[in-house]
Amino acid sequence: MNRPAAFVTAVSLALALAACNTVEQRVGGAAVGAGTGAVVGGPVGAVVGGAAGAVSAPTVVRATRRATR
Repeated sequence: MNRPAAFVTAVSLALALAACNTVEQRVGGAAVGAGTGAVVGGPVGAVVGGAAGAVSAPTVVRATRRATR
């Protein structure tokens, strides 16, 4: 990966993780994502799933809270 693409990826990931409301959401989402990714794709899937889970956790939590009201 060249330097500009790596920089854009790192900045995007940092901004997405900063959008999490609480640490519990980030850690919980990362744990679930890593577990699911490990089952589906092995070690690489665990890394990708953990990152995706940490990024998407606040959205999932908000949608779940709205649906249960």
